[in-house]
This record gives sequence, C-alpha cells and structure tokens, in this order.
Amino acid sequence: MAKVELKQPVVKEISEKIDGAQSAVLVSTRGLTVAQDTELRKQLREAGVTYKVYKNTMMKLAFKGTAFEGLDPFLEGPSALAVSKDDATAPARVLANFAKKADKLEIKGGVVEGTVYDAAGMAEVAKIPSREELLSRLLGSFQSPMANFARVIKQIAEKKAEGGEEAAPAAEAEAAPAAEA
Repeated sequence: MAKVELKQPVVKEISEKIDGAQSAVLVSTRGLTVAQDTELRKQLREAGVTYKVYKNTMMKLAFKGTAFEGLDPFLEGPSALAVSKDDATAPARVLANFAKKADKLEIKGGVVEGTVYDAAGMAEVAKIPSREELLSRLLGSFQSPMANFARVIKQIAEKKAEGGEEAAPAAEAEAAPAAEA
C-alpha cells in the first residue's frame, strides 16, 4: 500500500507534464557524461522543453489512456522524457542536434501532435523548422514578390520620367526635317 502512495505523486507529475503537450520524446541517456547531460538540459530548457528521467513503470501508468500510450513499446532501459507544450518539433530538434555531438544519446521514439513515431520518424520530425521559423519564411515569401513589384513599378516610373524628357527633343528633331522639306 505504501508503494502505491509513493508512486501517485510521480505519476501525477508526469500526467501534468503531458497534459496539453504537443509532443513528447523518449531518450536513452545511458553513457552521457555529467557535462553532456548538463549541457543537454540547458539546451532543452532554453527551447522551452521540460526534461526529466522517470521510471518506465511510472510513465506507463501516466501514459495509460492518453495519446502518449503509444510510447509503451519504447519504455525499455533507462528513459528520459522531453516534453513541449508550445513547439511540437522542439524536443526532437534539440535532441537530434545534441545527438550529433553526443553519440551516446539515443532517441527511442516520440509522440508529435497525437502521432507516434519511432526513432527514424523522430529524426524526420527533427528536420522540421520551428513554427516561428516557418512563419518568418512564409512572411518573407510574401514580402519578396511585393518588394520586387514595388521595385519594378519604381523603375518604370523612373524610365518614364527620363524617357519623357528625352522624348521631347527627339520629337522636335523629327519635326524639324519635315518642316524643311
């Protein structure tokens, strides 16, 4: 009975973290140095991602009946959970970038907006830019044609202004030989 009471707060903590989360990624950090683990936690924190090592049984209990229940097959060996409520791709992106430097970090799988992905799927998710980056690219693509259009209109106006001054002397030169004839 005492064991169940001890588990309740941990299960509740995990449940609160995944409630309303856009994504969660399970990783194995076995073999990381303390310095690497500290740096990983710092990068995740800066990206707005919560990260903590939990017992697999606690996560299974917390995931039961949620979109994250699909992570159960990945809950083998030591597992850490990275969760984001704001940016669906942030945990995968930060973890995948960090794994390039720390080969001991292994992404096991994850859930992004209700869809379960294995390690290969999470590698693809990691390639997706953040929402803010996508929006800035979209805005840039809207601004580029407008800026080009404005530039062309300005050039046409400048040529007409230049051409208007040059056209008058040319018209006079054409008219002068006709008058002499």
